[in-house]
Amino acid sequence: MFVKVCGLGSTDDIDATVAAGADAVGLVISGTSVRGLDRDRVVRLAAHVPPSVLSVLVVNDTPAVEAARMAGELGFGALQLHGSAYHAEDFAAAARIFPRLWRATSLSEGPDTRVGAYGEEVLLLDSPRAGSGDRWDLSLLETARPEGTWMLAGGLSPENVGEAIDRARPWGVDVSSGVESAPGVKDHDRIRAFVAAVQQATVTGLS
Repeated sequence: MFVKVCGLGSTDDIDATVAAGADAVGLVISGTSVRGLDRDRVVRLAAHVPPSVLSVLVVNDTPAVEAARMAGELGFGALQLHGSAYHAEDFAAAARIFPRLWRATSLSEGPDTRVGAYGEEVLLLDSPRAGSGDRWDLSLLETARPEGTWMLAGGLSPENVGEAIDRARPWGVDVSSGVESAPGVKDHDRIRAFVAAVQQATVTGLS
């Protein structure tokens, strides 16, 4: 199962995430998020991510074309356009500059849940308030379950991710606040516990 740890803020966070066995790290540029980084810090952190791990630039209030240029210039592996502010035309414009796009949305927005509907390679379903740590009603997936490369996010933690995987059966999972000791402060022990819980749930599900 694919694991992304998002909202990292230091090289130590990256090292701990990589050592834990995560597949991807997310770095956030946002004027509204406690996990938002300025460009200089993003440059430094992006350069620290090893080639074996996917680096994902996450934006929610940066124009799509600007974000695509930034992702390319800084050597990111993927660009996550997060939220209802981005429409199909934004994805199309960004893809002409940077083709590896992820689409993150909430079922509360009534989105198209077909993976690739906007040309993205990965679809991420989050809670209505991204980064809040709020869990959402997974029973909503009974009538809107995506197929293919989609990720579950929103309120996940080491304590509940196994149950969530069993219920939702996603391709991957994404965590941010669930591995923090305070808003925006990553807890490395919880990162390790989260990845271990995902690995255990994956093994259990295959047995």
